[in-house]
Amino acid sequence: MVEEFKKTQDTAWCPGCGNFGLRNSLVQVLKELDVNPSEVVMFSGIGQAAKTPHYINVNGFNGLHGRSLPPAIGQRVANHQLKVIVESGDGCSYGEGGNHLLHNIRRNPDLVHLVHNNQIYGLTKGQASPTSEEEMKTVIQPEGVTAEPFNPVRFALGLNVSFVARGFVGESDHLKAIMKEAFLHRGYALIDILQPCVSFNKINTWQWYQERVYQLDEDYDAQDYSAAVKKAQEWGEKIPLGIIHRQEKPVFKDNFSPLKEKPLVEQETISEEKFAELLTEFK
Repeated sequence: MVEEFKKTQDTAWCPGCGNFGLRNSLVQVLKELDVNPSEVVMFSGIGQAAKTPHYINVNGFNGLHGRSLPPAIGQRVANHQLKVIVESGDGCSYGEGGNHLLHNIRRNPDLVHLVHNNQIYGLTKGQASPTSEEEMKTVIQPEGVTAEPFNPVRFALGLNVSFVARGFVGESDHLKAIMKEAFLHRGYALIDILQPCVSFNKINTWQWYQERVYQLDEDYDAQDYSAAVKKAQEWGEKIPLGIIHRQEKPVFKDNFSPLKEKPLVEQETISEEKFAELLTEFK
């Protein structure tokens, strides 16, 4: 049953928050992939979205703000058998976590990164995030946002990402299909997931998204880089949903011979004598 992945405790999310839809899609995908909760580990940073590991029955780790990727990569290196999920909000992933995002794409570790993109900071009560629309007025930007919004899909393509997609929580079946493909992909898979913040973002509402999003045609070629760049730059009146681009590339462990053979958790432990010997080299 899907319910085995859910926790029944109350959440800190507002009624109508898009986080609920994202969590529901995720637990259904994990069930369809026939994995056990003990085989999944989720890493997050700080924020309302980053509380998801508290509300789903898998192994979880809350990091610092913007620091969900470093421990996730450590887990991936240590144990290749687990399904590793990184999930956090647009501020945590694209703002504070921007540097880690950049180098994570370069290294291409085998994990799935789910970004709750509601174009606002929710936990800290409504400041503009990197993806907030220009001229949006907030409690911190009373005269409106002046910076051009960050385009995560175009950014990822610029770094030659192995898999990047955009989903919308209002189209759950489509979102689940994208998630499933991301889990089956070998390498780093970034999914930018649009969702409303019903409390603090009065511009990008459920209706705003529903009037603009559309699913990519079945004949769209996600391996066509030029086509992907064009789709990544679409925003405003039309916003494409789907797998924007994917390609096969070596993953992080392929570049390290010890990790090709087996993960760290299965390798021989260094003896105390050998460890002491290694330490003497640094004296």
